[in-house]
Amino acid sequence: MDKISHISIRKRLLAVILLITLFFCALAGRLLYVQIINGPRLQMLAYEQWTRDLPFTADRGDITDINGNVIASAKTTYTMYCRPNDVKDGENTARYVSQLLGIDYSALLEKLIKKGVSETRLCRKITREEKINIEAKNFAGIYFTADSSRYYPYGNFLTQAIGFTNADNAGQSGLELQYDKYLTGRNGYSFTETDLIGRELEDGDTYYVPPTKGMNVRLTIDATVQGLAEKAVGDAAAKYGAKSVSCVMLDAGSGAVLAMAQAPSYDLNDIPRDDIGKLMEQSSLNAITDVYEPGSTFKILTSAIGIETGNVKQSYYCGGSCTVDGQRIKCWRSIGHGSQDFVHGIYNSCNCVFVDVALSAGTDTMYGYFDKFGLGKKTGIDYYGEVSGLMIKKDAVKNVDLARIGFGQAIAVTPVQLAAAVASCINGGYLYTPYFVEDITDVSGKLAYRGRESVKNRTVSEQTSATLKQYLYGVVDEGSGKNAAVPGYNIGGKTGTAQKYENGSIARGKYISSFVGFTEINGREVVCLFLVDEPQGYVYYGSIVAAPYVGQIFSGMYSYYGVAPHKGEDVQTFIMPDIMDKSLSEAAAILKASGIDYEFAGEGGKVVYQLPAAGAQVSSKTVTYFCMG
Repeated sequence: MDKISHISIRKRLLAVILLITLFFCALAGRLLYVQIINGPRLQMLAYEQWTRDLPFTADRGDITDINGNVIASAKTTYTMYCRPNDVKDGENTARYVSQLLGIDYSALLEKLIKKGVSETRLCRKITREEKINIEAKNFAGIYFTADSSRYYPYGNFLTQAIGFTNADNAGQSGLELQYDKYLTGRNGYSFTETDLIGRELEDGDTYYVPPTKGMNVRLTIDATVQGLAEKAVGDAAAKYGAKSVSCVMLDAGSGAVLAMAQAPSYDLNDIPRDDIGKLMEQSSLNAITDVYEPGSTFKILTSAIGIETGNVKQSYYCGGSCTVDGQRIKCWRSIGHGSQDFVHGIYNSCNCVFVDVALSAGTDTMYGYFDKFGLGKKTGIDYYGEVSGLMIKKDAVKNVDLARIGFGQAIAVTPVQLAAAVASCINGGYLYTPYFVEDITDVSGKLAYRGRESVKNRTVSEQTSATLKQYLYGVVDEGSGKNAAVPGYNIGGKTGTAQKYENGSIARGKYISSFVGFTEINGREVVCLFLVDEPQGYVYYGSIVAAPYVGQIFSGMYSYYGVAPHKGEDVQTFIMPDIMDKSLSEAAAILKASGIDYEFAGEGGKVVYQLPAAGAQVSSKTVTYFCMG
């Protein structure tokens, strides 16, 4: 028998020692992983088995106006739970609760008597009164936790801009979504020691982790000014039966949003969640998410380009139309404006003048300034869903396209885009990024975010801006914008009436009537764009349908801010004559003799409609409208 060598024994001994060492190293590594690395998770799992936790929903932060008036806040509601093992009379409990809260009896009873679960949630968003009524019955196994729901003190107010939250209090649209990470609080919990089947121990402890409220968002909007805009859009929608009405108001010197209103709308405390189509349609903030052909309000930008580049003539002639690339382009006034200078071309909103300005400037120049004005690009406003607008590609633009663009056709913008561009034309030539939020602070008042004015581009010179402002004041004093006038105050602006298109062709009888106005209030320049989409009836000119509401809003602001009139005016009053059944020449002669300006539509032989009606008291600031048929 061979002898085992000492070397062989030592090798075997070394192998055994190595195996034992590896085993203890693996064991130590496992213990290290279980106790140190994975320890907190396992402790939490064990704690969850020993305790029952209930959530306490944190209050969402408030949204306020610039003055601290609360527009969106949190209110306490309650969530009802049950412990099936403790329920004594499921049928009576289910019968009473289902009748009180209007929920399904069978589904509620199934939860109340279901075995194998320690607790289950029965219903959310219960009011304090409902909670008190249920607690008075002393139903075994029923208990409540405090919850938080969104509440809007003003109801139907800033609806589309503010947006709404879902059942879990998370932002779903509008500013509620845009600033959700700031508004969302940190939930709290209570942990109660229980036995194996989830029953609370008599000598067990309960631990509380309090919730933390979300941050407060302060808007640039003043609730009173917003109220003026809300009333104006509501009045216009009711009077003209319009598809929609929108109002955008900006501080021209910073880009801050001063008001943004829209009709139709809905109460944020009663969101039409059961009608998804209606909810989607009325939740969209048209001023930011929709585009439209601006029509004559766009002439402000064409005017600015013409003045800045020197492509403005001393005299123009309008015979009711002009021809470009063999195509006839009509002026809104079919009999034409005759000979006029550039200033009166603005006052008269003459299409032929702006066709000439656009063609004189040329495609490269016009598109270069469009880029400066931010057309075809998002403004960068702090709101989800903004669109860029629509423009024909520069290399595809024909002369006839450029001619139409000059007076606001063949180009589509968003209302906020146009308002920002117009603001740059009257503030010295600075294009600002519009913004909604002034600042955001936490529960202790510490600043977390501040909205800041931001200049994107320099559009025109201060001289061009000052010149154009004077021309636009004249539009309200002497031209087509007279219905926006407020006696004793300087208001400038421009009317707009744009035909709508459907399936690539003009939609008969469908218009967007608009007016963009501006004024100075306590040293601050304010721009207000007002749009009425598809006004019904004979009246559709922006000078009649939209301009008066801008004047109404500005008048309210003068009163609110205590701005006294600074100029005296001799405003004459007249009794509106009867021009019904008169020919165009007869009606024009009667109105001219009375000192009343007018606009008309249609090509019939007799007047079939007039506004104001015969016998009404009108002033030298009134623009009368009549329709030929």
